[in-house]
Amino acid sequence: MPAASPATGEIVAAKLLALGEQLRAQRKRLGVSATTAAEAAGVSRVTLHRIERGEPSVTMGAYLNAAAALGLELSVVQPHPLPTRRDGATGAPTRICLADHPQLERLAWQFQGASHVTPAEALSLYERNWRHIEQGALTDPERTLIQQLVASLGGSRLLV
Repeated sequence: MPAASPATGEIVAAKLLALGEQLRAQRKRLGVSATTAAEAAGVSRVTLHRIERGEPSVTMGAYLNAAAALGLELSVVQPHPLPTRRDGATGAPTRICLADHPQLERLAWQFQGASHVTPAEALSLYERNWRHIEQGALTDPERTLIQQLVASLGGSRLLV
């Protein structure tokens, strides 16, 4: 029985689906059957199909093995940093001071010893933990920060 899928947001789910589709397309381009590709990756045919559907419960190792078996390489890339706010610009800052945003600071408990987070980390924290935010306790600067993050990184939508 497969493991329970971890909670993922829409963006992560879409990326996993796209990855699975790319792996399947490569397998088809190569003319390799699912059974042969699964054997080469060291996974079952069912797991390969779950990978091709972008299921988040499949281990990262299985995704990497499937990619390698198909002659592909997966890598992690750093997203482009956002410009620093200057002269009234509306972009989010490149580093966000946790002490300046009380609700964000509460959400960032797992960043032990960190005093700053990136805009992407901040948006992810807000989106994943929105239910824990005390709406009435949001300060005006923090509301502005959330709006800037959503406009710059969130496609104009806060995914909550």
